[in-house]
Amino acid sequence: MRRFPSRHSLQIALLLFLSAAHPAGAEEYPLTQIAAGVYLHRGAQQDASPANQGRIANTGFIVGERQVAVIDSGGSLREGQALRRALRRVTDLPIAYVILTHVHPDHVLGASAFEQDDPEFIGHANLPDALARRGRYYLERLPAVLGERSRGTRLILPSSTVADTRELDLGDRILRLTAYATAHTNNDLSVLDIRTGTLWLSDLLFVERIPVVDGSLLGWLRVMDRLSSLDLQLVVPGHGPQVAAWQNALANQRRYLERLAHGIRSVIAEGGTIKQALAVVALEEKDNWLLFDDYHGRNVTTGFVELEWE
Repeated sequence: MRRFPSRHSLQIALLLFLSAAHPAGAEEYPLTQIAAGVYLHRGAQQDASPANQGRIANTGFIVGERQVAVIDSGGSLREGQALRRALRRVTDLPIAYVILTHVHPDHVLGASAFEQDDPEFIGHANLPDALARRGRYYLERLPAVLGERSRGTRLILPSSTVADTRELDLGDRILRLTAYATAHTNNDLSVLDIRTGTLWLSDLLFVERIPVVDGSLLGWLRVMDRLSSLDLQLVVPGHGPQVAAWQNALANQRRYLERLAHGIRSVIAEGGTIKQALAVVALEEKDNWLLFDDYHGRNVTTGFVELEWE
């Protein structure tokens, strides 16, 4: 495997020094190099708020020999700008691509920070429609969530889309983008760095934080069947730490979603209502997930609406 030049190592050392030099709460944007040339910023395992600056999703970038691809841009213009500054401390290579893995605001609302680089903004084939339907609401709600830190945030639509797969060449480094049928959302896109066997799954996988069904419960389980056969070294979820033992993380998510489906089906079979399902379904999972009380009820409701017509 080809090694990165020594200048790259010096840049990393400088990045670590600069990060350590900033006090907590400043504009630093910590990065971890999780594989050769693959950089991750871990989002807070919380809902967005002024205290965490809305930095709740995992974001990052991958560096090739000629150019760079950003994967998700964060939840505001300011976060996107912080990500870009952190990237520029690592490399001055052109930012050729900004890949938006799905519609949710914590992943896409920082994209305008990269307009000056004139990259190709890439998303799932369904992403433009999803942003058109939801984008205005996201922007209107953002000031209530982030306060003054929401200023200047704008919506960026993809300049190209992926309906099946597409490969990007960053220079001696190929990324394979894969679009999925409806699962977490109807516009989920993953990014595989073939060189290191690192798969950026984004919100198709949640680690520690409760999965959120915004697409199809059954569809998500089918996608997980497809993912389970892959040969990977490392997986980056949309929320939570990167995982080498990713099959275990996938199994934890599957257990929750299967218990959700089984419990809902049992209530429906007995002629029960959504309210009754909320009172009993998958409550044994409560201690296994962060933010369970915030999102489990929504998952039950979404799953019930889907399964009562299967």
